Amino acid sequence: KEPLREVIDFLEKDQHFREKLHNTDMEDIKQGKLAKELDFVSHHVRTKLDELKRQEVNRLRTLIKAKQDIEGGNDIAVDHQALLKQFEYLNHMNPHTFEVEDLDRLIKSATKDLENYDKERHEEFKRYEMMKEHDRREHLKTLNDEERKKEEEHYEEMRKKHADHPKVNHPGSENQLKEVWEEADGLDPEDFDPKTFFNLHDTNGDGFFDEQELEALFTKELEKIYDPTNEEDDMVEMEEERLRMREHVMNEVDTNKDRLVSMGEFLVATKKKEFLEPDSWETLEQNQAYTDAEMREFEEHLAQQEQDLNQRAVDLQKQRTELERQQEQLNAQKIELQQVRSATVQQEKALLQQMHNILAQLPGHQDQLPPGSPQAHRVQHEEHQQNIPQQTHQEIPAVQPEVGQEHPHQP
Repeated sequence: KEPLREVIDFLEKDQHFREKLHNTDMEDIKQGKLAKELDFVSHHVRTKLDELKRQEVNRLRTLIKAKQDIEGGNDIAVDHQALLKQFEYLNHMNPHTFEVEDLDRLIKSATKDLENYDKERHEEFKRYEMMKEHDRREHLKTLNDEERKKEEEHYEEMRKKHADHPKVNHPGSENQLKEVWEEADGLDPEDFDPKTFFNLHDTNGDGFFDEQELEALFTKELEKIYDPTNEEDDMVEMEEERLRMREHVMNEVDTNKDRLVSMGEFLVATKKKEFLEPDSWETLEQNQAYTDAEMREFEEHLAQQEQDLNQRAVDLQKQRTELERQQEQLNAQKIELQQVRSATVQQEKALLQQMHNILAQLPGHQDQLPPGSPQAHRVQHEEHQQNIPQQTHQEIPAVQPEVGQEHPHQP
């Protein structure tokens, strides 16, 4: 719930302030005259307002502290002035009691927001319409002559079809309200009574038509122009038309400019000539939302945006190409390093083999050779051959028989 709405809800419980609020002109409210009435409200209401302010100040400070922590944690400079602006509608130098200055700030802040709201909606709608026309023109560029001709003919047909609708009553006129009285309320138009009508459509019963309640009165008129099932009818345009109707009635009826229509203001308006004999109402198709100059400026802006995006795309592609080149270079260096490492390993193996061969040729160094290696086996075999004793071929003497003993082979 918005802070001002909460404050007003409490203040309206005070009889004195409620009477002042309903009888004060909007200009006086903007100038701070209503805020001065805070000094006269009851102690009970002031106590509740003090409590509301303390809660709101604590809430804002908690949010600001959290935001500071987040931004500070990301090494981003904290804009303290921007953070303090969140306190604009309250005097944070006095966080304990709700004073005249607080109410004055709340009213001015809310009034400023309301005054800017409709303007922003109109600007948003204008951009929407210009973008829609821009897209249509760009689509035509993609077609050949025959297709373009057919598309243009279809476009004109839809425009004419949209413009062919029953007469739209002037918003807020007797005819327009009587139509609501008859079709929406189911009452006899001959029995139309402005006071009864007001009470029927003051849906929240607060004695005022607010903006939403007023806009609801125009639904029947808008249904004459817009049908969501029709190709030619744009529902975004319907809401813009509703906004235009509400603004017109507010300008005509809301004499104190508080963005509310009181029963008194409404009854006074029903007696005016404009209510009984209004001018015809010009709908959106009769009032283009933008000028030719605005359309040219819009398209130039889009063209510049597209150019900037294209340049950004080119820059990103260059960065990508450079990154790919650097990656390829790194990959080549990696392969080269692997090749050098492999060659080094092979060289080390070859060198070790040469050392083994040399050692194998030196006597007494087999123990320095790796056990089980071919060189060690060869050295052991050679040493074994060298240690076998050399035998001479000497005649072995024959054994002589003893005297008197015959030789066994002699006859």
